Amino acid sequence: MFYVYILQSLKDASYYTGITENLKQRLLDHNSGTSKYSSSKKPFTLKWYCVFSNKNKALLFERYVKSGSGSGFAFRNKHFL
Repeated sequence: MFYVYILQSLKDASYYTGITENLKQRLLDHNSGTSKYSSSKKPFTLKWYCVFSNKNKALLFERYVKSGSGSGFAFRNKHFL
């Protein structure tokens, strides 16, 4: 299974969207600082996730939700947050 997830930084209230096969471990990675990109914004809380059985569909959805120039952010904010 593949999880697309949205985290919120408790430090600055920003959002991080990612994909993983192990959601519990990935949240631990973000909060321990082993995830390079998000280490300066820890700690995080899990705001939303969705499970996909197909990796390609999960990757496409993650890309859509991350698309700030398109409707991805608006969709995320309206439906998930």
